[in-house]
Amino acid sequence: MKWLLVALLVLHGLLHFMGVAKAAGLAELPQLTQPIERGAGLVWLAAGLALLASAAVLVWSPRHWWMVGLVAVVLSQLAIATSWSDARFGTVANLIVLAAVAYGFASRGPLSFRAEYERDVRARLAAETAGAEGVSAAAGTPAGTSAEPLAEDDPARLPEPVRRYLHTTGAVGHPAPRHFEARWRGRIRATADDPWMEFTAVQHNFLDPPARFFLMDARRSGLPVDVYHAYEGGRASMRVRLLSAVPIVNAAGTVMDRAEAVTVFNDIALLAPGGLADERILWEEIDDTSARGHYTIGPITVTATLSFNEVGELVDFVSDDRAMASKDGTEFEPQRWSTPISEYRAFGPMRITARGEGRWHLPEGAFTYIELELIDMAWNPGVGPQR
Repeated sequence: MKWLLVALLVLHGLLHFMGVAKAAGLAELPQLTQPIERGAGLVWLAAGLALLASAAVLVWSPRHWWMVGLVAVVLSQLAIATSWSDARFGTVANLIVLAAVAYGFASRGPLSFRAEYERDVRARLAAETAGAEGVSAAAGTPAGTSAEPLAEDDPARLPEPVRRYLHTTGAVGHPAPRHFEARWRGRIRATADDPWMEFTAVQHNFLDPPARFFLMDARRSGLPVDVYHAYEGGRASMRVRLLSAVPIVNAAGTVMDRAEAVTVFNDIALLAPGGLADERILWEEIDDTSARGHYTIGPITVTATLSFNEVGELVDFVSDDRAMASKDGTEFEPQRWSTPISEYRAFGPMRITARGEGRWHLPEGAFTYIELELIDMAWNPGVGPQR
């Protein structure tokens, strides 16, 4: 779809140079029966250049193309108005471009989920930086000094399978991250009978105090669906928009707060293993390959059982403290939830999960509702504009 729009913008832009040639007397153009004055020819030139520029911006900086596209549509329609009887059918192309501009504004403009995600992450990064500078000043160390690496004896209070996992992932010897960013691709569905929706996603988590911002771009029946999960201050929300503009789901509440606390615990286990040594997690050893953790955020404590294989890799995370949402996001029903992991890969200094899935365990049987592949991972990064 993007490249069809680029082709339309280029073709539409080039056609505007016919008006320039007519105004300048450079060519006989029987298609244009009306004379075009030199001043109007400048409008045709500006419109053609603006349309070509919007095509280039759409390719190289799609985040901002809608602004250039809007200027191009206005100039184009002004040019068409000067030769209405000859050029009026160009209005059809302008209406198509205008619809694309409206979607560009909705999906990437200041009111979009993408912009809100970036604002939320930047606000937390600013607070993180201010807090780190305050702690560094109080300790008499340079601002920005990282936390001490997780030492060999730091995980001593942890169950043996969790300790092995920290060694297997490379967490021991590295500081536990203050925050991290992960990028995903995969597919998702609401029920076992629904069609899959392909998606890409980016998330940014903060460990102290816990926060999670998760932005998903999906497609259903060819139409874009935007999803934004935000969790901060112990409060969670989930919003979904069709075409980046039409609200479908707007969910929040105590049940969701508890469910998102489980997700935060899961993210720590999979993506920031050093965080499992956090004192907010109380551990019970079950046997040589499993342990139970109780994670507390404010007044909420959630519990999960972590299972490991013989080489110390986490292979499953199971909790009964998460609730499954209805399709419209208005109702939540507690269900067993698990995230089996099928592949590990090295990301920088760490070896963590690379591929896994999420499952709901319903009375009639379990089904996989999401499949994910981790495509990029960064610990303690900044955040920049998302393309």
